[in-house]
Amino acid sequence: MRMRHALAAVMLVILSLGVANAQMEAGDFIEKPLSRSPGDPLRGRAIVVSRQTGLCLLCHSGPFPEERFQGNLAPDLSLSSARLNAPQLRARIVDASHFNSNTIMPSYYRTEGLNRVAPKFAGQPILSAQEIEDVVAFLVSLNNNNTQ
Repeated sequence: MRMRHALAAVMLVILSLGVANAQMEAGDFIEKPLSRSPGDPLRGRAIVVSRQTGLCLLCHSGPFPEERFQGNLAPDLSLSSARLNAPQLRARIVDASHFNSNTIMPSYYRTEGLNRVAPKFAGQPILSAQEIEDVVAFLVSLNNNNTQ
């Protein structure tokens, strides 16, 4: 019985990865959230500013006055969130190389066809489905704050 539940859980993960990739191949967005729970903007902000988890501020800048060193290699996150909706943001976080094959942004959720992955990290996404949704919720909240 336990083996059956474990197999079902593994299949669910595999299917969710496949669904994300299949949806993105149809356009420039991933319409459906990757997790069942809605994204939490506060957790998303913590991931974005984390120098251990998201590492977003190595390349991006944004409305983070407490963060002294922010990147200038990629667009300001406020600008990206203003021009892209949640499904478009989700797709770019999942796999930015789908939009620009020369990007230096990592594929945060894709696990296949990657280069220079340490063996202990092979087959693992950088961020979980829930973490992706949290980051998307945070980025969308930046746009909502700008329009109020």
